[in-house]
Amino acid sequence: MYRLKPNVLTLFLMRRFFISFLLVMLTTCGIIFAVTFVERLSSNPNAIATLMDAWVRLLEYVPMFLPLAVFMGTLVAFYNLTKSSELIIASGAGLSPFQIARPFLVGAFLVGIFAATIVNPYSVNLTTRNLTNHQLKLIDEAIWLRETSDEGYLTARAMNMNISKNHDIIFEDIMVLLQDPEFRLKERISAKKATLSNKGIDVKQGEIIGKDGVTTKGSRHIDTKLTPQTVLERYLQPDQISFWKLPAFIHKMNAIGVSTRGHLVQFWTLFFLPLTMMAMAILGIAFSQTKQRRNYSFGIKFSLGIVTCFALYFIVNVFNALGNTGALPPIIAIVAPQIIIIAGACTFITSFDTI
Repeated sequence: MYRLKPNVLTLFLMRRFFISFLLVMLTTCGIIFAVTFVERLSSNPNAIATLMDAWVRLLEYVPMFLPLAVFMGTLVAFYNLTKSSELIIASGAGLSPFQIARPFLVGAFLVGIFAATIVNPYSVNLTTRNLTNHQLKLIDEAIWLRETSDEGYLTARAMNMNISKNHDIIFEDIMVLLQDPEFRLKERISAKKATLSNKGIDVKQGEIIGKDGVTTKGSRHIDTKLTPQTVLERYLQPDQISFWKLPAFIHKMNAIGVSTRGHLVQFWTLFFLPLTMMAMAILGIAFSQTKQRRNYSFGIKFSLGIVTCFALYFIVNVFNALGNTGALPPIIAIVAPQIIIIAGACTFITSFDTI
């Protein structure tokens, strides 16, 4: 009868993997956090604000070095198991390399799930809390808004934007064109600042040119269905949307005819992140294969593994670019590199074990 409860050896190996992985993660995060804190100290009013800034930036770097941390953690765990003869004992008990690797793959799979479903939404929530125009995907270095209604057309162009404390959008150097259904100009409004809230656009101390060409100055309220949330969603980068919100966002963007290739690549990247972690773990196991204990060349294997990871990082980016440009379907662009890594690593492990 098949038992779902893991045995003692599985739990032991999985614990060794998580200890090594967390050791690598804490070391890497500590270095990045310290460097970022010192770098951002002059750009923040106090140490508390700098700590928060460094924490947010650290979370932005996590997706970049997480696969490398899984690979390095696997290498360190196998190195310790080899030096203590525990791996030799497990092999002597009749366990194949793939049976020994199973707890590592399960651990890497859990790391991928945790990163995609918890770390990513938390990171996105922090990084998008105070967005500026420098963090958005703009057109011609400007923010363009357009709305069509029964009353006509609204077109707006702003050069800068900020998020207020009550989550309204404050546009700077904005120009708004109001046209009737026949595209005839009704009003042209220019202002240094304008506020978009859920109630519409409020312009204060603006220059208003009517359809008769008369220029006046004053305040103006413009009714619109545009809201701060819909504007931000229109310009958000794919990595600024959490894993849980991406499917609905992609569906919404498809409905209005906006290209979503980049968002699909991001969604499949997060969806298959557990597979990516497993691929890096099996690659680490392939580099850990050895028949020596005392003269285990950990430094050489570690260096070769790091070089290989950077080469794979380049290859993965190439596939991502092919997915973003439409040369490959996004799901193929994400899955293909991982399958190649797993197939190559498994082939090496199998051939090494039969020598």
